[in-house]
Amino acid sequence: MPANMSLFSVNAILIISTDDRSRILTKYYSAPHAPPGSTNQPGANPYPTVKEQKAFEKGLLEKTNKQTSDVILYDGRVVVFKMEGDVMLYVVGGGDENEIMLFGVVLALRDALAILLKNSTDKRTLIENYDLLSLAVDEIIDDGIILETDPVIISSRVSKPPTQDIASVKNIDLSEQGLLNAWEFGKLKLAERMRQL
Repeated sequence: MPANMSLFSVNAILIISTDDRSRILTKYYSAPHAPPGSTNQPGANPYPTVKEQKAFEKGLLEKTNKQTSDVILYDGRVVVFKMEGDVMLYVVGGGDENEIMLFGVVLALRDALAILLKNSTDKRTLIENYDLLSLAVDEIIDDGIILETDPVIISSRVSKPPTQDIASVKNIDLSEQGLLNAWEFGKLKLAERMRQL
């Protein structure tokens, strides 16, 4: 059986501020079938404690701060990254992972955030819209498995409802009489449909 027959491809997704090196969003993933507590198995989380994660992130930020490329091999892991404003977006995969696929993930995240935040991807905006950020990451990756890389689809699944729709919801009569009227209306429409068939 081939060694890499799993959909698991992302070890971590990191969003770190370049100004003060603070963590905005960090998610580390472990393969669903990796033995617990092992860090040398393919797909196992190599940084199980927060201390190890912060040390990895600090070294990664120092290494990529002055880089001109978008892909590096760091600590035996393929790391793809993009700088947006004052934050760095990282996607970390295993050493034998496809860097083009991982780069597609970081581009999807960048473009989805640009759509959701109206091209204002900076630390302050990301913190203020943390709900949209975490939902976008969850739409792209689930437990290390890449689900979606189209930024338009991601942003449509994550975005808040338009404000004009919220105003029309307020005018719905939820009293007992209103519900009875809705029931009668539904019955009439169903009867009309049945007569047409």
